[in-house]
Amino acid sequence: MPGSPLDVFLLTDGGQSADQVADRLVPWIGATRESLDLALYDVRLPDEIGDAVAGAIREVAARGARVRIAFNLDEPQEDQTRPFEPPPPRTEPPLLEQLGVPLCPVPGWRDLMHHKYAVRDGEAVWSGSTNWTLDSWTRCENIVTTVESPEVAAGFTRDFEAIWRNCRVGNSGAFDIAPARIGDATVRPWFSPGRGPELSHRIAKRIGAARRRVRIATPLMTAGPILGTLAQVVAEEDVDVAGVCDATQVENVVRQWDGQRRKHWKIPLLDTCLQAFTGKRSTPYAPGSLHDYMHAKVTVADDFVFAGSFNLSRSGETNCENVLEIHDPELADDIAAWIDELRDRYNFSVDLPDRLVEEHRS
Repeated sequence: MPGSPLDVFLLTDGGQSADQVADRLVPWIGATRESLDLALYDVRLPDEIGDAVAGAIREVAARGARVRIAFNLDEPQEDQTRPFEPPPPRTEPPLLEQLGVPLCPVPGWRDLMHHKYAVRDGEAVWSGSTNWTLDSWTRCENIVTTVESPEVAAGFTRDFEAIWRNCRVGNSGAFDIAPARIGDATVRPWFSPGRGPELSHRIAKRIGAARRRVRIATPLMTAGPILGTLAQVVAEEDVDVAGVCDATQVENVVRQWDGQRRKHWKIPLLDTCLQAFTGKRSTPYAPGSLHDYMHAKVTVADDFVFAGSFNLSRSGETNCENVLEIHDPELADDIAAWIDELRDRYNFSVDLPDRLVEEHRS
């Protein structure tokens, strides 16, 4: 519930209005007393919604609070060996400059500043998979997580300071944070790129240790440790495994792999994993097109939840990303049920070309 020390807001395509998201975000920003640090991948909120969010930020700054914004700055893709699909967003710096607060543009090539978090007064965090755009708030599956915990907030502040210092992805997040107790839950933040490989292995370890269920909602799955472990769990059929992905993006990535021999070993693993998945047929990317991606990034393994900006992808290990590892049986039940609802809604199978699978199984 909003206002509780640990709250999760689940967004679906067409399931809520932008006003409903703003009604949570604007007062959350407005409660700032001393400091507000924002690390945002994509910021495009026009008209009344944008005015409300911008107004809250300006009001906080006018009261004397320190406000800083780090954002991903898109750059030309000069090296086409690693094209982004979909491409990075184009946050407009002049719009942010109108807020009158210090800015840190972080070059988005080759690694992205992919965070979507805010830290308030060193005590509270707004995070999750949700960009600050109208499509993200109304047409994508997403998660917003708010946490009131000085211990958790300290980790996000440390990560933010590393980014702010040089306005680069660098090796931010290269530290460990002990789990914090929040009510009946324990919460531990993870950050990449500093702990990117460790994060992949951590999620894979929980998947491999699951005894009852695994539920996953993710646009993509390309991280080796996760692919390998999940494929084994799916093949052994001892655990209830189910997930939902973005079918359009998965198929685009596999087409890219077909031309990159170093990625061929992943194809049979992904094919095995996808036996437990359904997919959303999102609108293919085009300039100015609708963004209606299956954008949530959450894994449930028994009573553990991993939720944040991390795509379960190899590039996620090198981007600026954050994930909250939460041990909370009730929350795990709620999110697992939500993922099952998405599977019922998006019941398209995700099939890889037989030629690719057979060629690379041999």
